[in-house]
Amino acid sequence: MSERGWHEFLAAGGVDDWVVLHGGATAVFRVSSLSEAASMATAVAKVPGIGGAGVLLTLGDDRVTVRLTRDIWTLESDHVELARAVSAVARRRGAAPDRGAVQEVQLAVAAKADAIDVGFWRAVLGYVPMADDNAIDPLGHGSTVWMQELDQSKALRHAMHVDVSVAREQVEARLRTAVAAGGRIVDDSHAPSHWTLSDRAGNRVCICAWPDGLASDR
Repeated sequence: MSERGWHEFLAAGGVDDWVVLHGGATAVFRVSSLSEAASMATAVAKVPGIGGAGVLLTLGDDRVTVRLTRDIWTLESDHVELARAVSAVARRRGAAPDRGAVQEVQLAVAAKADAIDVGFWRAVLGYVPMADDNAIDPLGHGSTVWMQELDQSKALRHAMHVDVSVAREQVEARLRTAVAAGGRIVDDSHAPSHWTLSDRAGNRVCICAWPDGLASDR
């Protein structure tokens, strides 16, 4: 695990189709049918080095989603070549990348250090560990659960919140849509990394351009 890997991915050329989310690099490619999605997935599976690399493919009637990793900290420099190769497969098949469709939803469970209970969340959800502080859906369908350790001096007011990770160029549009739907921004002190919003009842959600936005000058 390293921070260097995803920094190198963001700085690399030839990976414009890909968005670096909390879970790592992800791309969505538009296709014309489910049979074409399955055919493209077969071609992606033949990319040298992709077998056994932990890649997750999700198919639909109009898209193929490729996740190179399930955790940002396992994204390494060799994933750059895999990303380029997958994009090349998509181009040959006429599948268009759609960065606007790429997102990841994560549930953050806040607790003081002595009350963090990731084992409970893995057990109750039937999830598995990817890192010491999280739990992931082994099917790749559900949101990741992340244990957010709070400073001992900080009061626990919102025990849970949702993190929505999107492409850096999509975050402002997502913010506008959320506010237009009745949400309100309650904290923008971390912008442009992320903004915290709430619904009318006070439930909180963070819309995050990080980590994809780290290389906003690219």
